[in-house]
Amino acid sequence: MENQLTEAREGRITPEMKKVALDEGIDAEILQRNIADGKATVLANNRHKNFTPKGVGKGLSVKVNANLGTSSEKIDIDLELEKLDMATKAGADTVMDLSTGGDLDEIRKIIMGKAQIPVGTVPIYQAAVEAVKKRKSITKLDPDEFFDVIEKHGMDGVDFITVHCGVTKRSIERLKKQGRITGIVSRGGAFLTEWIIVNDRENPLYEQYDRLIKIAKKYDMTLSLGDGLRPGCIADATDRGQIEELIILGELAAEAIENDVQVMIEGPGHVPINQIETNMRLQKSLCNDAPFYVLGPIVTDIAPGYDHITSAMGGALAAYYGADFLCYVTPSEHLGLPSPKDVWDGVMVTKIAAHAADIARGNEKAFQRDKDMSIYRKALDWEGQIKCAIDPDKIHDFRKGRTLQDNVCSMCGEFCSMKIVKDYFKK
Repeated sequence: MENQLTEAREGRITPEMKKVALDEGIDAEILQRNIADGKATVLANNRHKNFTPKGVGKGLSVKVNANLGTSSEKIDIDLELEKLDMATKAGADTVMDLSTGGDLDEIRKIIMGKAQIPVGTVPIYQAAVEAVKKRKSITKLDPDEFFDVIEKHGMDGVDFITVHCGVTKRSIERLKKQGRITGIVSRGGAFLTEWIIVNDRENPLYEQYDRLIKIAKKYDMTLSLGDGLRPGCIADATDRGQIEELIILGELAAEAIENDVQVMIEGPGHVPINQIETNMRLQKSLCNDAPFYVLGPIVTDIAPGYDHITSAMGGALAAYYGADFLCYVTPSEHLGLPSPKDVWDGVMVTKIAAHAADIARGNEKAFQRDKDMSIYRKALDWEGQIKCAIDPDKIHDFRKGRTLQDNVCSMCGEFCSMKIVKDYFKK
């Protein structure tokens, strides 16, 4: 079975690399070299069929992920498929199935069968759910059970998995000594912290990292090294616990790449605007420029219901300073499971943030799209503007609901500035 990193190191360009390069409008050889160096990854499990692979990392456009999935309070696979459809139509590059309610194997297989884009998961969620079903605490799970679930996800074709390998006895102790306002906000990080403390044993995902690498390599499943100790409020940002974990993840990333396993690094979280650049540069330095996957970052804690906006603000800056992959945040973050409309809004604002960063990073394709929009705007060409817009339906519906002339907008009407001077600036 094909392994992207192995092929790249041997100087070969795979069909998946060719597809990504074509979609991005870049030279496939440049992509191949960046993959070989561990600075880019192609999300494409070698068992996943009938989907479009995506590239993340150096030289590529900023990607957007949308989370979906059931909970113990809401088990409705049709609703999750509606969210998947919403995310795809809005332009998400990947989705993650974070289900914790219902038949998780069946839900995952259904989502994978419907998704036309790469799919990610967090296997420890399933391990925890199965522990409860067996009337056990997650603290009583045998390490073999962790790896059995990971193997299962690989066999099902999952393209990337979040694994919290950096939550160790040492990093937990450092966090405890410092103290935090919000403690640990990562669900996977909390599961593993409890397991470590109760059993007085090292994190199996860290202690048996070679075992994890072996599974990931078998399926060419990208390891997304999770930030289990990410800050859950801006007051906790860039603290010792977060940085300790990042140092560990940098070491683990190097080991994975050395063993022909593709890897990404996950990052914060809640970060004030003035600390975003520092966080991005730290990650790139400590992790040898490995692809960086960030949640937000959310730049203020006081906007529940508007966290898709606070996240987009942080995401644009984070991507400009080096982040490669933005995980969306919906308006329902901190409040409850997102609705399909929340999913749409979350993807849309995150796509805007990613696009804005792409322009600033010198992406010619992104810049040309904005230039085309401006040309159509000057020409008062509404069909052209609709074609260039990130949300064409928004413009169409806006104008449909108003009585408007085609040669002006309703803001200025006959006093449209571009209409007034149009004849005087003809070449």
